[in-house]
Amino acid sequence: MRSSLMKDGVTRIPHRSLLKAIGLTDEEIKRPIVGIVNSKNEVIPGHVHLDAIAQAVKTGVSMAGGTPLTFPAIGVCDGLAMGHDGMKYSLVSREHIADSVEIMAVSHPFDALVFIPNCDKIVPGMIMAALRLNIPSIFISGGPMIPGFSSGRKLTLSNAFEAVGQSSVGAIDEKGVREIEEESCPTCGSCAGMFTANSMNCMTEAVGLGLPGNGTVPAVHSKRLRMAKEAGLKIMELLDKNIRPRDIVTAGSLHNALSADMALGCSSNTVLHLLAIAREAGVSLNLEDINNVSKKTPHLVKLSPAGPDCLVDLDKAGGVQGVLKRLEGFGLINPETLTVTGKSVGENLQAARVRDDEVIKTKETAYSPDGGLAILWGNIAPDGAVVKKGAVLPEMMVHEGPARVFDGEEDCTESLLAGKIKPGDVIVIRYEGPKGGPGMKEMLTPTATLAGMGLDKTVALITDGRFSGASKGASVGHISPEAAAGGLIGVIQENDRIVVDIPNNKLELLVDKAELDKRMKNFTPRLREVPPGCLRRYRGLVTSANTGAVFKDE
Repeated sequence: MRSSLMKDGVTRIPHRSLLKAIGLTDEEIKRPIVGIVNSKNEVIPGHVHLDAIAQAVKTGVSMAGGTPLTFPAIGVCDGLAMGHDGMKYSLVSREHIADSVEIMAVSHPFDALVFIPNCDKIVPGMIMAALRLNIPSIFISGGPMIPGFSSGRKLTLSNAFEAVGQSSVGAIDEKGVREIEEESCPTCGSCAGMFTANSMNCMTEAVGLGLPGNGTVPAVHSKRLRMAKEAGLKIMELLDKNIRPRDIVTAGSLHNALSADMALGCSSNTVLHLLAIAREAGVSLNLEDINNVSKKTPHLVKLSPAGPDCLVDLDKAGGVQGVLKRLEGFGLINPETLTVTGKSVGENLQAARVRDDEVIKTKETAYSPDGGLAILWGNIAPDGAVVKKGAVLPEMMVHEGPARVFDGEEDCTESLLAGKIKPGDVIVIRYEGPKGGPGMKEMLTPTATLAGMGLDKTVALITDGRFSGASKGASVGHISPEAAAGGLIGVIQENDRIVVDIPNNKLELLVDKAELDKRMKNFTPRLREVPPGCLRRYRGLVTSANTGAVFKDE
């Protein structure tokens, strides 16, 4: 056992003394020691209930003969961090979480790990740590929030963000604002739409690291607690069989996750995170690979903000396993890949079924023959950019317009609320990339404001920053190289013509090459002043968005 490093032999008398100081008996010390990585806190709605999940996991581990010990992981609520400097720290936290789990699991050599994430960067940060450590591991998320309900429609957090724009143009009154504020987030759990948190929990299940149901069983359902107990039992089986994360996360399983990603229309953040996860797994993956999967995979599911359904509806319709079952029928899944059930994907799918063809479409009724995400290239983004095409209105799939240029999110939002953005414009928000932000902020405030004002039908937005899964519209992010790294986005000028052509994967600045060469020759990227600490260190280490915004190799 790996934990023998801290408990066996005469030289470990002091170590056993310390373990007894935390209340462990000789019998508990002899057993395999399982670390429970619990990201519970009292700040994030998706995490306030995770102690109950952790207790259920511990029960399962104990039932199977292990000794569970919990330790924490931090988390950032992207919703609460949105629209101010806090958002600069969200993506940064992914690397911090991976590093902190590594520190804990090497300092205290656990035999296995159970990860309890739920929201945004916590999920990929933990997956990165699991792959880096490569000891038997399993994931059990806290589960999605159920939607709110008002005036005959389901509500999610995206409705609350869009209410900002609706209120500014008088589309809703004070009573309507209050109702949305009260009803949009009615329970604990990760916000109810296909935003980044739920996208990544679904990816965890699709890649094989979470049990069936991990991505979709609601946080408030008792089935979630039973699943947590099952995860505690299952980790002991994985330990006994020595099944490790890198046995599960392979080129084949990442293909399965990407196929599910495209079918589900997940957050564009999944591109950043799956690239980073592949790197930790030692698997080659790039934007061209991702776009190739998208071209072959039909878009089968539209959840909020792209459609009216929510995660609870997907769960009732068959969940991630139902989507994988559908994709298996199209020949788009590698059925032989291993999962934390101890069985292959194909074996797991024998019990899967689609219960609602309206929520999980057939190939014939698919929203589109290709996936919910697309990669764009062009002179603005020679290294690529990402758009959640499944949340783009048909009339905005191809758009040409004059540039409205902002060196930061806040200035853009101020202009929007002042009525200075006009139909047909292309908003450019730069210096918000991994280095430029630093931290690659999400642009949910301007995209939701656009939608609330009804401008998502006529205005595109491009940025070297990124977007929340709650964003919708012709919103193109992750532009690489970013402005702070000398990218061409840094020399776009007011009223330059820009073409966004999603079907043809193009993002072009319509300025002749001689003029662009002149601008680039005279271009000196600027870097915001950053106080000493985390963000300054991050800026010095982070790589481009097209490589997952991971840290550079030494």
